[in-house]
Amino acid sequence: MKAEAMSGAARAAHALRIVGGLLFTLALVAFLWDSVNEPVAEGPPVMISEEDAAPARGKAGLMVLSSLPMRFTDGFSLEAAPSPLHEALSQEYALVPIEAASPEALAQGDLLLMAHPRAQTAENLVALDEWVRGGGRVLLLADPAFAGAGELPTGMGPPPYFADTGLLGHWGVTLEGPLTPGEAAVGGETGALLVTAPGRLAASGEACMIRDDGFRADCRIGEGHAIILADADFAVRGDEAGDDNRAALTGLIGRLAGE
Repeated sequence: MKAEAMSGAARAAHALRIVGGLLFTLALVAFLWDSVNEPVAEGPPVMISEEDAAPARGKAGLMVLSSLPMRFTDGFSLEAAPSPLHEALSQEYALVPIEAASPEALAQGDLLLMAHPRAQTAENLVALDEWVRGGGRVLLLADPAFAGAGELPTGMGPPPYFADTGLLGHWGVTLEGPLTPGEAAVGGETGALLVTAPGRLAASGEACMIRDDGFRADCRIGEGHAIILADADFAVRGDEAGDDNRAALTGLIGRLAGE
């Protein structure tokens, strides 16, 4: 009898453990269900960057093909500051970065900034030429001696000079230089620029007019328009002159955008 009583007590304890486990499981499921279906509390409004909000505000799109540090200044640390060039451009335009002047990329718009780009393939140069002749507008910064690479590792920063693989000659322009190793002030239609080791452009055809003592070429190519500047590092200067340079650059893009 005593053994039977102990056996009954053991069975009762085992049953209680099972019931307790089931109750705990049910309570946990109920808690999780309530958490999932609980209304989300309203927090502070989500801050949308100016660039993300640009299309909603009706900004013109600007495709950007560049080897320059556009998103951040030189360096890869978390403390890297936003690029002043990117900030200046994004205040006025909805930026559309592209990796190459391919037909697919150029189909995204009709306004392009080529800021000291890397060498393009022959196929992409043909696509770019056709895009301009069809009505595209491009501002090309072609630097014969780029001096603004900063601390970017070798091979990852902008190339030391503009890699012209025939585009300028096809449009009737030649690029020489640099003419001076130091700084120089050049006049511009939208404001003076302080540049470093600029080149000089010369016309080899009838499509382009040379202005600002050879610093700028104004080319009417088919139905399109190309403006070429013989320097690029002026756009990434970090001083007050750099701010003035970027304002003049933005104004020049605005001239193209308004056509």
